[in-house]
This record gives sequence, structure tokens and C-alpha cells, in this order.
Amino acid sequence: MSATSRYRIVVVGGGAGGLELATRLGDRLGRKRQAEITLIERNRAHLWKPLLHEVAAGSMDLGHHELNYLAQSRWHHFRYRMGEMIGLDRTKREVITGTVTDEDGQVITEERRYGYDMLVLAVGSSTNDFGTPGVREFACSVDTPDKAKRFHRRLVDACIRAHGGDGPLAAGQLNVAIIGAGATGVELAAQLHNTTRALVAYGLDRIVPERDICLHLIEAGDRILPALPPRLSSAAAALLSKLGVQIHTASKVESVGPDGVRLNSGTVIPAELTVWAAGVKAPEFLKTLGLETNRINQLVVGPTLQTTLDESIYAIGDCAAAPWLGTDRTVPPRAQAAHQQAAYLYRQTLRRLMAKEGEEKPAELFQYRDLGSLISLGEYSAVGSLMGALVRGSMMVEGYFARFLYMSLYKRHQLALHGPTKVTLDTLARIITRQTEPNVKLH
Repeated sequence: MSATSRYRIVVVGGGAGGLELATRLGDRLGRKRQAEITLIERNRAHLWKPLLHEVAAGSMDLGHHELNYLAQSRWHHFRYRMGEMIGLDRTKREVITGTVTDEDGQVITEERRYGYDMLVLAVGSSTNDFGTPGVREFACSVDTPDKAKRFHRRLVDACIRAHGGDGPLAAGQLNVAIIGAGATGVELAAQLHNTTRALVAYGLDRIVPERDICLHLIEAGDRILPALPPRLSSAAAALLSKLGVQIHTASKVESVGPDGVRLNSGTVIPAELTVWAAGVKAPEFLKTLGLETNRINQLVVGPTLQTTLDESIYAIGDCAAAPWLGTDRTVPPRAQAAHQQAAYLYRQTLRRLMAKEGEEKPAELFQYRDLGSLISLGEYSAVGSLMGALVRGSMMVEGYFARFLYMSLYKRHQLALHGPTKVTLDTLARIITRQTEPNVKLH
């Protein structure tokens, strides 16, 4: 590629994979004006998705961990454009974004079109309610920062309301029902046990957590954390039970109401707050683009992450159904997969664009390496399995060591976005400021 070329790379979605890719391409190609990199994202700031359960529980202040897209784009030589993709003109190679308005209805950006030579779709996923009655009306989800903040506000309001009442608390008034015992549900249950006790310690002395607050974890399968080995699933269940979390396995939800959850067995679990954390699906609009999708709206891609019907369009992260080479499965929707796919696509893009004129090299295939799974069980513990290049075979880890490894995953994401110097200084600053703040968010 010549130095004067303006190859247009458009990345839609500023999650873990999309933002890492735009940052790395901007540092390498955008800085030298060898390509024009544009990131399209409807939100103003980025938060690593595995942290959302901590925002919902109140153990993390969102403002301390959000990354502003405008600032990141300036620092790393790519363009950030606020917008939400609503369509695609594959003939003209243009992405169509809809009008963006603020909370008062004022237009921020009009409908626009962005031309591309290479398009990367990294629009993530959301929870899948499977059409269960009452979920949309009465349950919260915690799959975006705004939804996580909304749940936390409702939790704080519920505690203040219970503390300010005159009579005894109603049955189930401070119960929380969490539907889905995968990583998000289990991590949220563990965090809520800690933060609800910290919350009521700030003057809400009418509430006795052991008596008045009950957390219910509901799972349709026969054990929690079905993606982990049975021994680790049992270890996590034992720890949660020790904390007082009520675990309901082999319990399919029939409906969700304003005051609780009804199971298929007819059992009703009273709860003032219900969280739906079962299942994921990609955004609905992906089905309208004229590209191949699967039953949960993911774009079907080949081993080079190119969509099956258009070689100029790629998909990474949760919205992609990518083949897991050597197996009959697709790559799981995990943060580590998005990180690996962003790194792969960065290398392949450089390889193609930096090739000498007339020189063609066959593309390498994306090979997902499963490094295991780690589940946070509160401030002091975690469980998980290490696999792949880290150990020979697999190794199960628990306790402080697993917690340390879990925290290191976030640092790895930060390193991809900021580099070692900024991450080191930022970590030291957070250690200092934590000593002067409440250990739970109070609003």
C-alpha cells in the first residue's frame, strides 16, 4: 500500500474487541495516515463488559472505569463517530447510521452514511429472554452500563424504602431473584451478598441482612456454572450456600411478575427485584443486512472471520458465529475470544495492507485458544480452570490465586488500550483513592 493511500476501515461497536482493534489500527496505520480508521458507537464511553455485575452490585463506581471514546480516538489516531447502525448498502459499501437524540429529544447527529473498504462488525450481544412472559416488563438485565446503573439505583431505593417504613418488612420485600446461573448470575449473587451488607451499614440499621435480605439464584440446568467442570461448579455452589444464597437448580422459569418469579413447578419465589441473566443473542438488525445469520442473530463467518456472503465484511466478538477449528463448535461469546479475534484481525490487516504491490499472501486462519474460565465470587475469592498455553491439559484454581488471575484479565484489556505506563500509574492512583471512598456506591 502506498503512503498516500486512504484505505477506509470502519469498525462498528466499541466493546472489548472493536475498541481494541480500532486502537491498535489507529496506532499503527492512523498515526502515519496510511489508513482512515473510523469507530462507530452509540455510547459515549466504554466499559469492559465483565465488570458490569460489579457496577450493578455497587462495588464499582462506573465513572472511575469508563473510557471516553472521544479521548481514546484522539490519543490513538482514529475517528469516533456517535451513531447506531441501522442498515448496510453493500453495493455502495456504505454503513447507514440512524439519527441520535438526547434525553430531551434534541438531535445530536442526523442519519449518516460511512463508506468503507473494510467493515468490521463488533456490535456485541444482549440477554435473550426466550419470550418468557413478564421479563421485559418486570425484570432488569445488567448487560449495559445504563441497565447496570438502573438496577443498582433500584437496589439502593429498595433498601432506603424498607428502612424508612413504619411496620415490619413485607415477605420478600428485599429479596433479589437472579435468573440464570452462568458467569454473570453467579458473580452478581456473590457481589450482592457483600455490597448489600456494606450498604445497610451506612445508617440503614433497621435492616438486618441475615434476616431481611435473601438472594435467590435460579438455573434451568442441573447445576450452576455449566460451562465449568463439575468440581468447580460444586465449589462455587458450596461457597454461595455458605453466604446464604438460595440456589434453585433444575428450575425453569414460567413467568416473571412485579412481586416475584413463578417456576414451572408452580413454586413462586417472592422478590422485589428480579434480574434476567440467562442466555445471549446478537442484535436483531443483523438479520436485515443480507448476510448469513444463525438462530440467535449472530453473523456466520469463516475461519478468516469474513462473513460468508461478503469478503469485505468481518465480524468479531459476541455477534460472530466463528468456527472453532478442530472442533464441531463455534467460538464461545467470551471476552477472551473478542480479544484474540481483535489481535488476529489487526495482524491480518497489516499483513495485507503492508504487502508489496502485486504480492499476495494466503490469509492465516483464526485459531481460538481456550485459556480457561474464571468466575469472581466476591472480593476475596474466585474459581476457574486454566487451559491451553498456560498449563499442560487443564488445571483447576480457587481462592486468592484465582481471584488474582481474574483481576489480571482486566489489566490485560487495559494494556491493549493504554500501554503499560498509563496502566501502572492508573492502578496506583486507584489503590490510593480507594482508601478515601466508601467501599460501596451509595447512589
